[in-house]
Amino acid sequence: MAIAAAAVIVPLGVLFFISGLVINLIQATCFVLVRPISKSTYRRINRIVAELLWLELVWIVDWWAGVKIKVYADPETFNLMGKEHALVIANHRSDIDWLVGWILAQRSGCLGSSLAVMKKSSKLLPVIGWSMWFSEYLFLERSWAKDERTLKSGLQRLSDYPLPFWLALFVEGTRFTQAKLLAAQEYAASAGLPVPRNVLIPRTKGFVTAVSHMRSFVPAIYDATICIPKSSPAPTMLRLFKGQPSVVHVHLKRHEMKDLPENDDAIAQWCRDIFVAKDKLLDKHITDDTFGEEKLQDIGRPIKSLVVVASWACILILGTIKFLQATALLSSWKGVAISAALMAIITVLMQFLINFSKSERSTAAKVAPAKEKNVNQARGNGQEDKTH
Repeated sequence: MAIAAAAVIVPLGVLFFISGLVINLIQATCFVLVRPISKSTYRRINRIVAELLWLELVWIVDWWAGVKIKVYADPETFNLMGKEHALVIANHRSDIDWLVGWILAQRSGCLGSSLAVMKKSSKLLPVIGWSMWFSEYLFLERSWAKDERTLKSGLQRLSDYPLPFWLALFVEGTRFTQAKLLAAQEYAASAGLPVPRNVLIPRTKGFVTAVSHMRSFVPAIYDATICIPKSSPAPTMLRLFKGQPSVVHVHLKRHEMKDLPENDDAIAQWCRDIFVAKDKLLDKHITDDTFGEEKLQDIGRPIKSLVVVASWACILILGTIKFLQATALLSSWKGVAISAALMAIITVLMQFLINFSKSERSTAAKVAPAKEKNVNQARGNGQEDKTH
C-alpha cells in the first residue's frame, strides 16, 4: 500500500473498525439478551444497528469516491423494490458487486435486512464478517455435500423474517475473469451448452434449493445485470478508498416467483436461460454502452450515510481527545509505541479487506471427455457447485 494511499486509508480504517467494534458489541448484547426472548424484536433492532455500519461503506461509494450507479428498470420493478421479500441473482462482474447491491438496498429502505449467501471464510473478517453473522447471512463451504443442509436450514429460518429482506445469490459461484470465461467456454462447447461471452455458466444447485424453499414466502426474484461502461475504470475497493470515481450500470428485472416451474430440473434450466439472456443483454451494452430502451431510474444520493459518518467521526474524535487527556498516552515512548502498533494493525486489516475483495485467482475447470457425460453433469449443475 503506497504511503499516499495509506494516509487516506488508515484514518478511514480507524473510523470503520472502531465504530464497527461498537456495532458488534451492541449486536452481541442483543443476540444474548433479546434474541432468546423475541427473535422478531432482535431482528428489528439488528436491522437498525447493522445499517449504521453498512452506511459507512455506502458513504465511501456515494460521497468519498463519487461512484455513479445508474439503474435501468421498468416502473413496476423499481416501485416494488424494498416493499417485498426478494431473491436477488446477479452476474459477478467486479470486486464491489456486493456494495452495488447494498447501494440499491439502501435506496430501497432495506439495507439493514439485505442478506447474502457468502463463502464461509467471510464471517471471519473482523467487524464486517462478524456483523454479517449477527445479521443472519448464510455462510457456505463451497462443497455441496457439506452445504446442502446448511443452506436449507438457513433459508427456512428466513420464513418468519418480520421485515422485507433481500437475499443475494451470485449463481456463477465466483467472480468473472477472462481465465474463468475461457474455462466456461471450453466446458460449454464440450457439453453442448450455449457458449458464454460475458458471463460464466451458472451453478444451479443453490438456486434450485433457494427457489424450492423460499417460493412460499418470497414473491419475487430480482434479476440484476451489472456492467461497467467502456469509458469508466473498473471499481475496486482500493480505488474507493482512494476516492477515485467509477460508473456502474445495473439492469433490473423482476420475475414473479409463482411463474417459475415446479420441477427442480426445470428451475435449473430457467436459471441457465436467464444467464443466456443476460449474456445477450451484456453484448448489447458492450456495443451501445447502455441497456437500451429500459427506463433509467433516478436513485439519487441520500445524505443519510453522510450524516452517519459525520456523527461517527465526531464521536470518535471527541472520545479520542477525552481518552488522551485522561491517560496522557502520547506523553511517553511506551504510549507512542502502543499507538503506532494500533495504526499498524488497522493498516494490515484494511489491506486484508482490500485483498479479500479482489477477484480470485482462476484455475481451469476440468472438462469431462465425453459429451454425454457432460450433458448429464450439466443437468445436475454444469460443474461442481460452489455457491457464493
